[in-house]
Amino acid sequence: METPNQQPTNEQETVQSETEQLVDLSEKRWLNHYPEQIRHTLDYPEINIAQFLIDAATNYPKKPALYFMGKTITYEQLYASADLLARGLGRLGVKKGDRVAIMLPNCPQAVISYYGVLLAGAIVVQTNPLYVERELKHQIRDSGAIALITLDMLYPRIAKLRGENPEEGPVPKLRTVVITSIKDGLPFPKSMLYPIKQRREGFKANIPYGMHGYISWKSLQSRTALSFERPTLPLHEDIAALQYTGGTTGTPKGVMLTHRNLVSNTLQSMEWFERVRLGEEKYLAALPLFHVFGLTVLMNMSVCSGGCLVLLPKFEVQEVLRTIDRMKPTIFPGAPTMYIALINAASKLAKPLELSSIEICISGSAALPLEVQETFEKLTGGRLIEGYGLTEASPVTHANPIWGKRKIGTIGLPFPDTEAAILSPETGQFLPPGEIGELVVKGPQVMKGYWNNEAATEAAFHQGWLRTGDLALMDEDGYFIIKDRIKDVIIAGGFNIYPREIEEVLYEHPAIVEAAVVGVKDPYRGETVKAYIVLKDKVAVTEEQLNLWCRERLAAYKVPHIYTFRDSLPKTMVGKVLKRQLLEEEEQQHE
Repeated sequence: METPNQQPTNEQETVQSETEQLVDLSEKRWLNHYPEQIRHTLDYPEINIAQFLIDAATNYPKKPALYFMGKTITYEQLYASADLLARGLGRLGVKKGDRVAIMLPNCPQAVISYYGVLLAGAIVVQTNPLYVERELKHQIRDSGAIALITLDMLYPRIAKLRGENPEEGPVPKLRTVVITSIKDGLPFPKSMLYPIKQRREGFKANIPYGMHGYISWKSLQSRTALSFERPTLPLHEDIAALQYTGGTTGTPKGVMLTHRNLVSNTLQSMEWFERVRLGEEKYLAALPLFHVFGLTVLMNMSVCSGGCLVLLPKFEVQEVLRTIDRMKPTIFPGAPTMYIALINAASKLAKPLELSSIEICISGSAALPLEVQETFEKLTGGRLIEGYGLTEASPVTHANPIWGKRKIGTIGLPFPDTEAAILSPETGQFLPPGEIGELVVKGPQVMKGYWNNEAATEAAFHQGWLRTGDLALMDEDGYFIIKDRIKDVIIAGGFNIYPREIEEVLYEHPAIVEAAVVGVKDPYRGETVKAYIVLKDKVAVTEEQLNLWCRERLAAYKVPHIYTFRDSLPKTMVGKVLKRQLLEEEEQQHE
């Protein structure tokens, strides 16, 4: 045993030296660059996320909550519909803690269903309407969902999934399927004309209502449901939603987001959007609400602020431009690919549209090129900032100040009550500013864990910090810069190459609309750099010209060795390029 006077050994000196090199995580240097109006820490009420709707219906009963293709729904109407749905689900046997899947595009029923399920005390399982049978089967089975709310046009897929005998089929726990139609959310006379349009397009529902648990939406909106008593709302620490990861790498996992997680991230976002006018804002919902980005920054935030959600069932460039011109939305969260498409389309309009109502845009899901940011701000006169998040954090953890000091090329500063650090993948120690490592985060918005997957939950955390899987660095001011996904880093000839850096250079080229960079197998270098390019209409550029462009702006080992020109890039619903699909295509061609 060491006595008080004993001198430390060389090994102890090394440990002490390493300890001294550890970052002081209590420093939080980013707080020095918060705009004066933004608080460093917030109060988070211990409430159910559905309380936002209850409060909005009380404070703004006659204010428009939703706008969809000519139909306006006020907050008192939205709450009444959600309440009826909650009671109707209760009559069907949905109990507190049960999982209910929602498989809908952006339409009034998607919002009513979300809050209705929460008011019923159940857990929301957001499901992508584009999922095929295999993906659906995994999510329904894994979540144990006992009910599903979906569209009539998706019935054939659901029927195939359940089989001829649903009670003994692939998803036997799914005993109830509530079917709605786009017409249920339309105003008169569009609601009358829509079925005619469907028949002309060859659609026949033939849904066996009353059999195998198939229920019509309208039957759950009947006032007879008022006789059924709603359960008490789940507590703030209970699970509100199972939000499945995108599955861009591996099998999708169910992220357990509690009411506290979602309430916290909504209020953090409200604080960051410091100039939000309660009861006045219009949110353009072109992002899908079933995605966690749209869930928080559109649906939850709009209802929390008493705003109006302008719903678009999908992102169509011309329709988005017309909607901005006609409806005058003020807040427009999106992805870089959306802003790029709008810039290109607006430049070709014969008659300019009025786009100046847009005041705030937050870009997520991918890197925001500087040219896109500057051009879109000139086009609208609003502010476009880059933020960062992940499903496991509800999702937002970082953003550039909207009216404060922005740093181009960074994801900005951690949100209030959010801690962030850079972890060395090799040593597990925290790194000082300027060094690249894995971004890890802490905060009230961080998930409870993965549903029924303790091993994945344990792997996702390091001493209480959520591992993001992204390589990043923090600068001297506390702004964070994403270098790339750990799994996306290209190792060519012993050099670490970050695709994001090369993509930024390619985006600066005047002929390029979109670019994606991946590492492909190379017998000499191990991997080499391949760039997929989408060019602007009627613009030509050669590989030699792109090669020269890159060599003037990048170290030689980073310059792409292969260029492939395409008409488009495969993307997720929120505009993130599916690099996995590009690599799968590459492997098939190689074979």
